[in-house]
Amino acid sequence: MTWFLGMDGGGTKTEFVLADAAGDVVARNTQPSCYYFGRADGLAQVERIVADGVGAVCGGLAPDDLEFAFFAFPGYGEVSGDVAALDDLPSRVLGHRRYACGNDMVSGWAGALGTQDGVNVVAGTGSIAYGERAGRGRRTGGWGELFGDEGSAHWVAVEGLRAFSRMADGRSPRTPLFDAVLSAVGVRHPHDVVGVVLDDWGGRRAEVARLAPVVTDAAAAGDAAAGAVVDAAAAELADLVEGTAHALGHAPHDRVRVSRTGGLFRAAVVRESFAKALSRSRYALDLVEPRHDPGHGSALYARALASRRVTS
Repeated sequence: MTWFLGMDGGGTKTEFVLADAAGDVVARNTQPSCYYFGRADGLAQVERIVADGVGAVCGGLAPDDLEFAFFAFPGYGEVSGDVAALDDLPSRVLGHRRYACGNDMVSGWAGALGTQDGVNVVAGTGSIAYGERAGRGRRTGGWGELFGDEGSAHWVAVEGLRAFSRMADGRSPRTPLFDAVLSAVGVRHPHDVVGVVLDDWGGRRAEVARLAPVVTDAAAAGDAAAGAVVDAAAAELADLVEGTAHALGHAPHDRVRVSRTGGLFRAAVVRESFAKALSRSRYALDLVEPRHDPGHGSALYARALASRRVTS
């Protein structure tokens, strides 16, 4: 039998998937997040998670029996000084170097599009797009909440709070979004929102991003201010897709397959607005439903990389 291993690392969990030669899932295992930035034990903790996950998902299978593996780490490539250490880390667990490492955006693309050419955009707490064309990959976005992550859950929440503050001041007419924000934050006086968001929550992006459903729910109910935020987010996400298509060398009117992953897309109002934004593109963008989850995508990408090694 031929076996392929995929790892999809994220901010909340790390998933390991074992697949057979056909790409079908044989086993799964979930470990804690391998997001190591700001952790005292750093890469040592990542290695423990990789070792535990590989051992659990392989069961009685020896790591040396794996044909190829792909490890998707959150933030991979964003700190140049860590890349060599991350690239070397799995070899101490597997006992061989039949593997590749990359950013977790790759596993999202590989799962959503089944490793076929096209672009996948992720709208979770942050946002990023990744695509491949003829074996060449490009990313757009993923610059973080301070000066990027447009169209993400965090971005939607911040724009919703900005609309709320304008309503509180009387600079914009109040809509139901105003009371919805007060209720979600758990305060009665508008200015108390500042203390909760900045002091109690410390402005942490994961905490702030949890307000995104308040905005999307209001938009779904017909709130004009919330609807404007959702439409703006959809336009930003479509822009990421176009930017990636351009980076891949597509010409205007080229037909490009597009998919989407991430928690923000759970809201139908976001999916609908995103589809409309894509329809206005200068490219012929074919929006398709995600085929597989990112964990499965990592295993499929391992299989694809193994095939490239054989044919190259």
